[in-house]
Amino acid sequence: MFEKTDEQLINKALQGNKKAWLSLIKRYESSIYNYALRMTGNRDDAMDLLQEVFVSVFRNLSNYRGEGAFKSWLFKIAHYRCIEFYRRKKPSHGLEDVPEVECQQGTPEQQFSAGQHNGKLAVAMQQLPLAQKAVVELKFFGQFTFEEIAEQLGISTNTAKSRLYSALGKLKTLLEVDYA
Repeated sequence: MFEKTDEQLINKALQGNKKAWLSLIKRYESSIYNYALRMTGNRDDAMDLLQEVFVSVFRNLSNYRGEGAFKSWLFKIAHYRCIEFYRRKKPSHGLEDVPEVECQQGTPEQQFSAGQHNGKLAVAMQQLPLAQKAVVELKFFGQFTFEEIAEQLGISTNTAKSRLYSALGKLKTLLEVDYA
């Protein structure tokens, strides 16, 4: 059976088809949750943001013009919700808030080591300014191009590149201090 495109699901959802709306949510909930989790570093905050994003999408779905990919529009909304989150609440930087990362390959020692490295990366990511963290998240985890990132964040392509390279330099410094 063929999978419906985002545009087909959107059109059906706008006509009141609940199944189409649920299909859209199911298609993107994991990506949005993981984005929110990496941006906040806290599972509960990520769940709250996930709900806020989809409520906002539901209310504004009729405003989606289809000029770009739905995924880009969705992540733009997620980014704005993250900005609002940071304005309302300062995120914590504790190790207890770092998400557990499961690794399915290698020996138990390799899995433990990979989990420690991922935890340290998550803590280091929380130390980046929001603007840099957003670019890193969208580039490496969202796999967006610099042009798509620039459009989503309302910045130039060169600014997106500059923020990424600044963030990578800071991450390198933070992680080197950890391993020195």
